Amino acid sequence: MSAGEDRIRWWQSGVIYQVYPRSFQDSDGDGVGDLNGIAARLDHFVALGVDAVWISPIYPSPMADFGYDVADYTGVDPRFGTLADFDALLAKAHGLGLKVILDFVPNHSSDRHPWFAESRSSRSNPKRDWYIWRDAAAGGGPPNNWISDFGGSAWEWDEATGQYYAHAFLKEQPDLNWRNPELRAAMFDAMRFWFDRGVDGFRIDVLWHMIKHADFIDNPVNPDWTLGMADMDRVHQLNSTDQPEVHAVAAEMRALADGYDGDRVLIGEIYLPIVKLMTYYGSDDAPEVLPFNFQLIDAPWDARAIARIIAAYEGALPPGGWPNWVLGNHDRPRIAARVGAAQARVAAMLLLTLRGTPTIYYGDELGLADVAIPPDMIQDPRELREPGKGLNRDPVRTPMPWDGSANAGFTTGAPWLPLNPDWPTRNAAAEADDPDSMFALHRALLALRRAHPALSIGDLALVESDGDVLAYERRHGEERIVVALNLGEREQCISLAEGNCALLLATCSGESRSAGGSAQRQGSGFRRSTVVLAPNQGLILQALPA
Repeated sequence: MSAGEDRIRWWQSGVIYQVYPRSFQDSDGDGVGDLNGIAARLDHFVALGVDAVWISPIYPSPMADFGYDVADYTGVDPRFGTLADFDALLAKAHGLGLKVILDFVPNHSSDRHPWFAESRSSRSNPKRDWYIWRDAAAGGGPPNNWISDFGGSAWEWDEATGQYYAHAFLKEQPDLNWRNPELRAAMFDAMRFWFDRGVDGFRIDVLWHMIKHADFIDNPVNPDWTLGMADMDRVHQLNSTDQPEVHAVAAEMRALADGYDGDRVLIGEIYLPIVKLMTYYGSDDAPEVLPFNFQLIDAPWDARAIARIIAAYEGALPPGGWPNWVLGNHDRPRIAARVGAAQARVAAMLLLTLRGTPTIYYGDELGLADVAIPPDMIQDPRELREPGKGLNRDPVRTPMPWDGSANAGFTTGAPWLPLNPDWPTRNAAAEADDPDSMFALHRALLALRRAHPALSIGDLALVESDGDVLAYERRHGEERIVVALNLGEREQCISLAEGNCALLLATCSGESRSAGGSAQRQGSGFRRSTVVLAPNQGLILQALPA
């Protein structure tokens, strides 16, 4: 469980922060966040101590899926501002030492994209093959049994040209055909457009979806599917995703990025089992991307289960493969909603002390939980298509609360989604002044990562523990740091053999005075020490020289 590389890139030692632009800061009073709003809040990232800002899609879009239906890959939607606004944001961020990562959405475009308008205009149009068109099945109906991730068939009939087109998501999001070299070249040109402007990398949306089986054969039926499950789970996506040819595309993207200086990062959104996920690292002679590791989002909040996840993930990494961890994003329930406010603090310590690149989802540094959305305010097309199945993403996309002023300082207008109900006390300004706040804990954790290479680039070794305790050691050179986390609501003990230890940080500042005992030197050897962990407590301990 070591770094495995001689040269540490910025994204290996750094921390990434995800911004959902609609919900971060509105600068013009329309209730929707924008680029100028993000630029006005860059000091928040500096104060927190992150290294890079990942901005979810800002491209021109009809907003059928809130920006993940792109109508122009080289522009900015007027809701968010202009290209000049983006350039100003990028320059200001770089001036503050912050990297900027954009979302890239290569699997599908909007049905309003000019490319698709041409493609569906006739079967003989030169751009017909830029999208995936198929004849009806022999007996009529869709070409196969593929199901959209948003429910229903993944095929939409086009009456004018008499064929179906594929869409892995909404019908307003037709899938691009990455087997077509002209389409591939056009998409690479779009990446160059943003790299030339100075962006520091891309998060690549649904990378594993990009190539489909060449023969468009049926997906295997899921025998375990029940009515309470999402419609997409009726089949196993064996032939509609994760095809071998996708790795050549990812390698080309990597080669393109490597043509620019500054270690441009490519992060792949890939929801696959670990064995398959590892293949997206590529090889030393054909590297691909940093594939997101989403295991903590779905993991039971159990110390033994998480220890097994860490061990299996670290053990599966290929030589030189760099790990990464996330607790949440714009599609999944917030960590505070999943584990509660007390354990969310422990989770923050976990995220920011594991080996690898962590990504913080906006608002998690304040301890935001999911926000209940009244039925008449639901915006998410996935929830509207399959109501009541727990698929609604609106609760995790609510506006960022900045201060105690009207609308939490997010907008002078009406927010596009409701604010968290505790915004008068749970907001960035209030937490910045509170040494015991969630924000203060994140800031302290990030400061420790910068001050101690063991926490940012060091090796990791799990420490034997039981019950609700999860513990591991981070090592770099002579530095040894132990992280001990109590994932339960009862006092726990753990024995360490680290010699004299100093407490670097507890999950609450007041706990530093009452944290359990530390190892004591006895004679010529070391006596195993018992460290007492209070309920819902995490500690970071530094081993001191003998």
